[in-house]
Amino acid sequence: MYVDTPTDPTVLLTYSTTDMNRLLFLPLAALLLLVGCVQTQATLLDGMTYPLVHEKDVTIYLNEDDIAGDWKPIAIIHAQGEAQWTRESQMLRKARERAGDLGANGLLIEDISEPSAAAQVAGEVLGTGTTRRGRLIAIRVFD
Repeated sequence: MYVDTPTDPTVLLTYSTTDMNRLLFLPLAALLLLVGCVQTQATLLDGMTYPLVHEKDVTIYLNEDDIAGDWKPIAIIHAQGEAQWTRESQMLRKARERAGDLGANGLLIEDISEPSAAAQVAGEVLGTGTTRRGRLIAIRVFD
């Protein structure tokens, strides 16, 4: 908050502690939002378009034997996020969103890799961070 104090010419501006806390908090919050995000990229495998599917209706499968009925792969989804700031559950949620946007009603987990403890320590020491990565197949299951 700006306060003009004409009685003391040596003090031009003063800021309250609350205002200073806000000024420090905003950049920190923006940084946390950026590094805490999971990014996804999709590679389409066919030229078909399917109706959108809500993310809660996208079933996650651990292996092909769990899939009942006929199905076909429609996209490969790569997901990644900073290991220190994201969780595997966030990665799966973002992958489900992406799969649903493509019209997939299933998601087959192909691989999720976590950085080793040594890589995490090195990332902290060097300030480079480490990345959690996932490779998932967006599928269309037919009843």
